Amino acid sequence: MSSSTVAIFSTHEGAEGAITDLQRSGYDMKRLSIVGRDYTTDEHVVGYYTTGDRMKTWGRNGAFWGGIWGLLFGSAFFFVPGVGPLLVAGPMVAWIVSGLEGALVVGGLSALGAGLVSLGIPKDSVLRYETAIKNDKFLVVADGTAVDVARAKEILSHFHPDSVDLHP
Repeated sequence: MSSSTVAIFSTHEGAEGAITDLQRSGYDMKRLSIVGRDYTTDEHVVGYYTTGDRMKTWGRNGAFWGGIWGLLFGSAFFFVPGVGPLLVAGPMVAWIVSGLEGALVVGGLSALGAGLVSLGIPKDSVLRYETAIKNDKFLVVADGTAVDVARAKEILSHFHPDSVDLHP
């Protein structure tokens, strides 16, 4: 049975450091996702593109997103009403699409919320994570066995997230 750990980071440096540390520890990078808002209103944004599993973006956090696309598998851009433009990397892309296809968008949840619910995260936590994204924070999501996500939670905690939750 799959479990998950979700951490909220105020800065992309914290989220990136945590992902890099998880990679160094041998965590399966196919089990990690990151979600953050896109900053398409920056003056110097040129755009973004995808070639295979890599997406590059320019703008305020361009170097951050470019590095993340190289570490995680799968990337997407979503416009989520009520949340805004999102950049997503990792299996969260499939969870969001699966949630939408499964008509999980009920009870006021966005596409992001539907993806998190399809992972088994409780609705009260989902609403807190959506609020964090609306406030320009970053979600790092690790899924896997109970042992794997407990180890991920310990590593994520070293980077002083706003919160880190284990969802069995």
